[in-house]
Amino acid sequence: MTLDPVHFDGIATLADEIEYEGEERNHQKLAQNVWENYLDPLYHEGTKVLEPLGTLERRRANMERLALEDDRFETMHGLDSGTTNPLPFKNGLVVDVAHAAMSASPSDLDLHDSRTVVKAIHTNDVERNFDKKWEAYGESSKRKIVHAPRRDDFEEDIVHALALYRAESRHALDHASEVSDFLLLDGPVYPKGIIRWRDRGSVLPDLFEESDEIRTIIENYVRLVERFAERGVPLAGFVKNISAKSIIRTIRKKGVNAPWAHDAAFFSQVLERGTHENGEYERLTDDLTLTNWFVSRAGSDSFFGSTEADCHVEREFAPEQYEVTFCVVYDPRRDLLYKVEAPRIFTDDETCRDRIERQILKEIAVANGPPIAISKADSLAKIGQQSTRSLIRSFERSFDSELDASYNAVRWGRNY
Repeated sequence: MTLDPVHFDGIATLADEIEYEGEERNHQKLAQNVWENYLDPLYHEGTKVLEPLGTLERRRANMERLALEDDRFETMHGLDSGTTNPLPFKNGLVVDVAHAAMSASPSDLDLHDSRTVVKAIHTNDVERNFDKKWEAYGESSKRKIVHAPRRDDFEEDIVHALALYRAESRHALDHASEVSDFLLLDGPVYPKGIIRWRDRGSVLPDLFEESDEIRTIIENYVRLVERFAERGVPLAGFVKNISAKSIIRTIRKKGVNAPWAHDAAFFSQVLERGTHENGEYERLTDDLTLTNWFVSRAGSDSFFGSTEADCHVEREFAPEQYEVTFCVVYDPRRDLLYKVEAPRIFTDDETCRDRIERQILKEIAVANGPPIAISKADSLAKIGQQSTRSLIRSFERSFDSELDASYNAVRWGRNY
């Protein structure tokens, strides 16, 4: 039901009492100050948590000229893993299913048909163990059941992370040899959802330290970096939704007013260009703008490049070669920000760094959004609502139990 006009106006006119447009423009000046005076490098408790890989600078690239540039890579591959999201059943089972796929551009239909499926199951029944070894199905796909470690809290977080990252990392490793030029992951280059467990309460940090499943996931991503580095094939991640707050939190600890809700809002104001005419602000939309590349040791980014990781996995290269590096790209046409991540072992090479950057800039310019390889992978891996409903019916028959749905599922249109 839509709001009655009188109530809509009553709510909308409240905004007239909040004069904040001018404040937003002032925030650009503040962002400029932070950019120029705090990020080269950014220190926290004596550690460089953010430092430029090269020179601190902002750049712009004309979209029309980008579209005419030659590709830096003859082929591009994308990787994504879609999930059903956690499904609790009335018999106590909590299940999530992840479905990983790899795309190729130009298309490779045999590769597109290959999938890796992981079903993660949590139960408090100590007498049952649902773990299974990998098994083949179809012509070139594989599947596995993972029994999540038993915990009284965070069951849904646990099954979601185990399914998602096991499927994604296994599929990437299985098809690594088919990537000849460049692999782009849909999302961060490392499993940050799990790395963040180290600082969440008491249950998840213990699980992070003790679980063999978590150790396997961490090892998979390390092996993925090493395999691509040994072959000289770049590996990167394309982050469409930037939720990190580590930079602005660090800035605030230095006593600086940082009014932004998250790092993405800060970078947007650093990179947005506009003109002021007759008291009106107009955004310029002809160029993509971007930052230089940074080495990040903030928050969960610190793990893979640190000696802490040695307790969880053996590595072939020096720890700093696994560090997260990134640049941020701003698309003014849709007022959207993207982050491109890559392990330092690739971006330390200026030529490799430039190839990754220019290829992704061209892809964004042409697609008016994420690169085609990412869009393809997302489409291949996605488990739609209709498929999810059918899977739930199948699970209910297999488990002889109904989905333990709440009213919110109905309220928000998830009529499972």
